[in-house]
Amino acid sequence: MSENTINKSTVDKSTINENHLSKESVFLREATLDDISALEQLLNCCYRETSGWTNEADLIGGIRTTSVELAAVINDPNHYYFVYPKTITGERDGEETGEILGCIAVDIKTDADSNKKAYIGMFAVHPVLQGQGIGNVILQAAETFADRHLQSQNHLSCLTMSILSHRPELLAYYERRGYQLNGNKMPFPNDGNNGEPKREDLELLELEKMVG
Repeated sequence: MSENTINKSTVDKSTINENHLSKESVFLREATLDDISALEQLLNCCYRETSGWTNEADLIGGIRTTSVELAAVINDPNHYYFVYPKTITGERDGEETGEILGCIAVDIKTDADSNKKAYIGMFAVHPVLQGQGIGNVILQAAETFADRHLQSQNHLSCLTMSILSHRPELLAYYERRGYQLNGNKMPFPNDGNNGEPKREDLELLELEKMVG
């Protein structure tokens, strides 16, 4: 298995709407440019529409991401983007349908002191599959990948992510998984590139977790 492949188990159901997949079903592979259309659809659905509990539709309008942004992420050698693809058989070696059930990105960043940390973002699970622990499995797999990627530093790995303010249920979700607010925050960028904020006091709050 290559470093850029994460395998948790195989999928034993193939129809999302009739047979909800379980957290034991999840397997991930690295995203390719062929996944862009499906990723764009999944991310915009999960973040900007009212389906599922993770959406931000009441806080931000417009789109979450574009095909250009996704291509840049996939082509970035420091950015690892993993997807949970739907297959006809429900197994890793089955023919893929072209639909993406979940995704998560790990961006390896280096600060001014040459210290590395992993930023986790673009995390989404198909609304039909939310609330079944699938997101937990995907997040844990990404954390394990990030930790292994940073292990050469011989100390705890620092994982960071940003969430919107005014999302107490989302903050609680990540706090239950060991993330804590580190005090860093910034106004949500009102540049039209990632949606249009619906309130002036909207901020991005940074969370941090040490693993290893």
